[in-house]
Amino acid sequence: MNTHLLRLLAACAIAAAGTTAAARQRAADADRKEWIQLFNGRDLSDWTIKFAHHDLGENYNDTFRVEDGLLKVRYDKWTEWHGEFGHIFYKQPFSYYLLAAEYRFVGDQLAPAAAINLNWAKRNNGLMLHCPDPKTMMKDQDFPISIEVQLLGGLSDGKPRPTANLCTPGTNVVMNGALHTPHCTNSTSKTYDGDQWVRVEVLVHGDELIRHMIDGQSVIEYSKPQIGGAGASPTDPKVKVDGTILSGGFIALQAETAPADFRKVELLNLEGCMDPKARTYKSYFVKSNPSACR
Repeated sequence: MNTHLLRLLAACAIAAAGTTAAARQRAADADRKEWIQLFNGRDLSDWTIKFAHHDLGENYNDTFRVEDGLLKVRYDKWTEWHGEFGHIFYKQPFSYYLLAAEYRFVGDQLAPAAAINLNWAKRNNGLMLHCPDPKTMMKDQDFPISIEVQLLGGLSDGKPRPTANLCTPGTNVVMNGALHTPHCTNSTSKTYDGDQWVRVEVLVHGDELIRHMIDGQSVIEYSKPQIGGAGASPTDPKVKVDGTILSGGFIALQAETAPADFRKVELLNLEGCMDPKARTYKSYFVKSNPSACR
């Protein structure tokens, strides 16, 4: 075999190896999950606050704050309470995603709320999904029209108190093939007593599927979230149009008289470029968005 042919074969082998390596790298890049940190650990610059009876943007009594790298809900500056439920909204809406939050409850319920037996709000927070733009909320509105992944802490009394439940302020869902109208429905999770950290995940496929997960296990799921029913008031009738299917929206956290911490709020967007030839392709996308292809 002559020298020229040997060199040609060697060059072909190197090129093939390079192509294989490049293909492996592209596959690895396509599989690599790009989590969006909704809470950046430093400040609330990406969030908008709304308290009932207060204007949009007012952080009443400095309730939402960032300290020690945690997003905190605190009531140490409150002396009374008159239904000022609070919510803090991330800056942009999403439709298809995996949402994860790591939370814990700390300390006792705000005393004026405890004095009026607001027992359901003890160690209670929530991830509010598919919310309309917070700019559409009425000044006195208590809860956003939304699907709530209710977060509950155990009360250390030996009684079950599951977390990652479903609540429906101004909404209904379809469960087991039928319209489901109860305001709150318990999940099958265990009870988490004390101030321990808990990680909750929520898989959202628009209006097709919403699944709550604890420790990687599904604890409740449903579909076809839609506007309807009570649990949010007062609302703008131009916004609360019963029967409207909710396929996406804003995400919010709550302040419901219970001190709580969030050390992580992150989201894996499942909507994007599904063309394997594009560099922005991800193998885990489930909803195509051709405009995201590069």
